[in-house]
Amino acid sequence: ARLVVELMSTTTSMTPHAARLMTHARPSSSRIASPSPSTPKTSAKTTMCALDKRRHRSRGTLAVSSASSSSGAIGDVAGNPYEQTSSAANERQALFNDIAPVYDRLNDQLSLGLHRAWKRCAVKWCGATIGARALDVCCGSGDVAIKLSDAVGATGAVVGLDFAANQLKYAGEKEASRRVELGEYAESRMAPIEWIEGDALALPFEDDSFDCATIAYGLRNVSDIPLALRELRRVVRPGAKVAVLDFNNPTDATTASVQGFVLDNIVVPFADLNGVAAEYRYLRPSIERFPRGQEQVDLARDAGFSQAEFYELQPGGLMGCLVATK
Repeated sequence: ARLVVELMSTTTSMTPHAARLMTHARPSSSRIASPSPSTPKTSAKTTMCALDKRRHRSRGTLAVSSASSSSGAIGDVAGNPYEQTSSAANERQALFNDIAPVYDRLNDQLSLGLHRAWKRCAVKWCGATIGARALDVCCGSGDVAIKLSDAVGATGAVVGLDFAANQLKYAGEKEASRRVELGEYAESRMAPIEWIEGDALALPFEDDSFDCATIAYGLRNVSDIPLALRELRRVVRPGAKVAVLDFNNPTDATTASVQGFVLDNIVVPFADLNGVAAEYRYLRPSIERFPRGQEQVDLARDAGFSQAEFYELQPGGLMGCLVATK
């Protein structure tokens, strides 16, 4: 409860600079690296998790004991079978199409604007530089892709891919508004953005096509997490980084309790006021079956990345970011 009060009191009047400072990473109990807010450490800690787990490289998945899940029903970090079938993926596609009109407003209100700072971390940690070609998978309404466009500049290029056509429609409109806002400076400051409707599990790009990539709040929703990581690795160039931003599935019981309380008693009721409660009710179970930090590190290594690190983002470690290097 104190965490919720502190979050609300410190973020309502926060400047963008202060928001950036709040996204410093903190180490968790599973030997996860802790970087500065600007750049992650290059020496990845990719040792086995402290919990009793068995790696299965041949199948590209990480089997875990039920002790690592609050539900006790997870047998594979790729998710519960009933949540990760192709029919479930189709339901998720319909869900994100449905919530597109209120998606941005709810994100702003429910995170008190902090989602913007978390996304800036992902853009910085993926190594987006001037002139780069960047990819944002599961781009949703375009927040991260537009930030990537600013980061790589007019000499770069950005592709935003999502499976929800309605989200892409709003993304295009948001990009257009951003260009109007910049006026005559838009052409010299923003990279062109190509919006593509596509599948994160079968990216429609050649091998080694991008200098960096991001996926924000998307890996948790795919039907095959190991395959999605392999696809991300395939399309980026050797040495490139991929940043995966999402809700953290915390190992700390107190953090997990606070997160569950916020989701059940704030997020879902607030979404209900906007007529989309059913669409947001899936959040908690999807987080609980999502791989934890060290599990994500191991999955990234199994997918072929040479280095992988996971960072818990403040406040409270409620969000996490995996940074993997090809």
